[in-house]
Amino acid sequence: MAASAAPSNPSPSAGPRIRVLVADDSVVVRGLVSRWLEEAGCEIVGTAANGRIALDALDRVQPDIVLLDIEMPELDGTQALPKMLAKRPGLQVVMMSTLTQRNAEISLRCLALGAIDYLPKPEGNRGVTTQASFREDLVQKIRMLGADLRNRPRARPAAHSERPSLAGAAPVERIAAPLSAPAPRPAPAAVSTRPRPLRVAAPRCLLVGASTGGPRAVGEVLESIGAATLRRVPILIVQHMPPVFTAVFAEHLGARIGLPAAEAKHGEPVRPGVVYVAPGGRHMALSGSAAEAVIQLNDGPPVNFCRPAVDVMFRAAAEVYGAATLSVVLTGMGSDGTKGAQALVDAGGVMLAQDEASSTVWGMPGSLVRAGYAHDILPLSGLGPALRSAIAGPGH
Repeated sequence: MAASAAPSNPSPSAGPRIRVLVADDSVVVRGLVSRWLEEAGCEIVGTAANGRIALDALDRVQPDIVLLDIEMPELDGTQALPKMLAKRPGLQVVMMSTLTQRNAEISLRCLALGAIDYLPKPEGNRGVTTQASFREDLVQKIRMLGADLRNRPRARPAAHSERPSLAGAAPVERIAAPLSAPAPRPAPAAVSTRPRPLRVAAPRCLLVGASTGGPRAVGEVLESIGAATLRRVPILIVQHMPPVFTAVFAEHLGARIGLPAAEAKHGEPVRPGVVYVAPGGRHMALSGSAAEAVIQLNDGPPVNFCRPAVDVMFRAAAEVYGAATLSVVLTGMGSDGTKGAQALVDAGGVMLAQDEASSTVWGMPGSLVRAGYAHDILPLSGLGPALRSAIAGPGH
């Protein structure tokens, strides 16, 4: 059985459209997802009822993005993913799964294997049909990934051997326009950072904000800093993820870096050497003082269409820790974190951003860089050493 090809009628003036292959064992899901993306301007180059069909169709239909369900017969998503990436290195694969503990575990493993993102799927065909947020998230995610794919090369930088120094130094807005690939951007102008002198005192906290591509990036950065250095400060993380996923993410992160890590709990004191992950669906703020900070969770409205939002954590940390903050924004869609970065930088804190070449999507870090709030812009491989140096202080 071959993947079925969907007809396409791109507008002559729209340019090449984002090519999507949909793999799901539910004919209802395949039909709805294909229709919604076509209505948004995508080109559905094929649909497949299992991973084997999708894998066999790759060379023929040449998709930009594959939507890959985890649970399928014959060859499921977890089995198909590494085969797809071996066949088409750099292929953008988005995993789809329902919100269960097991599927959260599997989705995070898929991200580690090379999937670019995940999309929580409602339970059953009725849930997919009636839950409007699923359609909105689907279209938005494919739009942003497709635009990023078209706008820049996917090359990754080589590892940097030099030890960087700091010296001298959402989902996002809904867009209803057709999902055509943007025209090539002109060569970017040189981006200037906003240098600020390093403080004498060591930072009192490390703040991390991330979205698409974040689970892998966060783990790499913290592992590079090292547990011995991280024990000096509390680590607070906002990673855009749904409920259930954040708990599993925290568990995996703790096992990787060898420190206590869990979803943050309302009212718990903030302690050095502990990783606090904002729970999916709740904002994470802070109260108290730098010496006695306390986690404050709330169910306020989404900020930048996100809950948890990086902006909420950054603004609260600016009030509690002031100049004693050390922050980094990693790969992710949208602009969450930029307004909060302004508050942190105005309070005297240090802000780093992941560079474009090493980011899965340079939305969040690119936004704060363009706004002038990044003290330094570094590749993923350079962020860990730079943060380690800033936490440990001169001479370490």
